[in-house]
Amino acid sequence: MEFRSIFDAAEVRTEFENAGINIYFIPLIWKYVVQNPNCEWDEIHSLPSSAYPLLQAKFRPSTSTVHFVADSSDEVTTKLLIKLRNGAFVEAVIMRYDTRLGKYGGQPRPGGPRSTLCVSSQVGCKMGCKFCATGSMGFKSNLSSGEIVEQLVHASSLSRIRNVVFMGMGEPLNNYTALVEAIRIMIGPPFQLSPKRITVSTVGITHAIKKLQSDLPNLNLAVSLHAPVQDIRCHIMPAARAFPLERLMDTLREYQKNSEQKIFIEYIMLDGVNDEEQHAHQLGKLLETFEVVVNLIPFNPIGTLSHFRTSSEQKVTKFQRILRGSYNIRTTIRKQMGQDISGACGQLVVTLPDKRSTGSAGLLTDIEDLSL
Repeated sequence: MEFRSIFDAAEVRTEFENAGINIYFIPLIWKYVVQNPNCEWDEIHSLPSSAYPLLQAKFRPSTSTVHFVADSSDEVTTKLLIKLRNGAFVEAVIMRYDTRLGKYGGQPRPGGPRSTLCVSSQVGCKMGCKFCATGSMGFKSNLSSGEIVEQLVHASSLSRIRNVVFMGMGEPLNNYTALVEAIRIMIGPPFQLSPKRITVSTVGITHAIKKLQSDLPNLNLAVSLHAPVQDIRCHIMPAARAFPLERLMDTLREYQKNSEQKIFIEYIMLDGVNDEEQHAHQLGKLLETFEVVVNLIPFNPIGTLSHFRTSSEQKVTKFQRILRGSYNIRTTIRKQMGQDISGACGQLVVTLPDKRSTGSAGLLTDIEDLSL
């Protein structure tokens, strides 16, 4: 018999209701498991007697295990290689920041050191983006809601997680039901994450974007745009053919009207492909009527899998200057984190690092804080 994760909420709720057990006990079980990941069910006191045989027969505190942990040399990034119950692997990445760095509204930021967790939603990905290592794997399988939440449980034993970004392996909106259920668990007890500290990234699956706003209001939406015109986008992101740029922008306009929230725009900088001044002006004109934060992402090499080159620092800075100066668009440049452990943006593909490396460095400013 295949055991399910205790964080597969729909299955747990159904089994409890069928057995006449109050579902009020479910968050209490989750809290105990988070605090005691290797627990046995009989260690949890105060549950109805009928709950114990049910839990023993059908659920496990965790169906995944941390197979390997790799720290970047600057100790700012930690990558977790997680083995699922079916033997497949996914990766999650902890990124450490300092919210006191920089200013907001002209004032110093409050807070202190915090961690953001980048989680995976699928094994592999069917989007096939040519600059992304995960895309080279092809699509293998969807994660259950429990397997998504278990990444947060594993990471929480290593660092206090404040933000969660769905920017790991897979296209989150292609695993929509599990995504929504996992986020609902994360924003409820015992995790109690604010929806405003959860970001879902998508290549632009328009019908799911429309549904997401009504199912999970107040989340941050990030769109992997990566090009200002359709032909370039199709060249580097084959899935863009199914979601034409004009239709995507109409969907985002409607999303923003209904949500009244900023939208994050992710834009990977590929030398000679999408990083010229004309591309900056095209992007500025495309986005000038939106409330957005553009995040320019230096391309991270993925070995022999890609023919792309990283844009020069001068090009990236010029691109940022055009968006800011000519179009008044808030534009940041993503700090490169975790390159040495293949944990940087676009580098997540299941490989086992040769060693665990450590070092020392200061903390960085968290991009997710920009929405606050």
